[in-house]
Amino acid sequence: MALPETSLAAPSEDGREPRYTSSEMMTVAAARALPNGTVCFVGIGIPSLAANLARHLAAPDLVLVYESGTIGARPSRPPLSIGDGELADTASSVVSVPEIFNYWLQPGRIEVGFLAAAQLDRFGNINTTVVGDYASPRVRLPGAGGASEIACCCKQVIIVMPHSRRGLVERLDFVTSVGYGSGPGDRERLGFPGGGPSMVITDLGVLRPDPGTWEMTLTEVHPGVEAAEAVAATGWELKVDPRLARTAPPTERELSTLRALDSLGW
Repeated sequence: MALPETSLAAPSEDGREPRYTSSEMMTVAAARALPNGTVCFVGIGIPSLAANLARHLAAPDLVLVYESGTIGARPSRPPLSIGDGELADTASSVVSVPEIFNYWLQPGRIEVGFLAAAQLDRFGNINTTVVGDYASPRVRLPGAGGASEIACCCKQVIIVMPHSRRGLVERLDFVTSVGYGSGPGDRERLGFPGGGPSMVITDLGVLRPDPGTWEMTLTEVHPGVEAAEAVAATGWELKVDPRLARTAPPTERELSTLRALDSLGW
């Protein structure tokens, strides 16, 4: 899915106004969400870009795990897929796929799962399988991969996706990965060891689960974005936190590092 390239402007410390796109703001915000030293199960695409950006900035000891079995990967160029040899060549350890899932992921040993989504509903459930009827879909998407287990088992899940009514929908066409199901108690009933989605980072702002209802609520908007824009771009009646915050704009270092990665093909 193509990301919108809306240009935003924000003053830098020296008074100049670096230009950046809404997708760059989203990627920077996602990178900031990863504390140094965190063990992170990474998906290919924007999650991989943001995780590696974090590794080059404030989180040099971030431990990246890819579902092909690489632990502690430190790629010097963009991995084309989870099976790219660059991941194995730069990893601290390479184990089998069954070990990654059976020993590391499913028992809850991974701190953060970093995922993208084609569709997301108000309870953080994800669709990456089909758009339309399953038997005769309008669009067939890449599928689950390891996302179902990541959403189930990681201690927390961060989701990154563009913000639109087509993506943030009232009802999923297919539930690929469970967030909070239909609300409080569903994860416990299903026996999931993980904590569920902690953040949804979009190109307009950040959504977090309400602690009482688990419904995704707008808690932060990016520079140049108003809450009404995010509400209008959401397929359900998006609630806005009364303490709504505003994301700090990208620094020159964040942008230059991100663009250097982009120049390598991220």
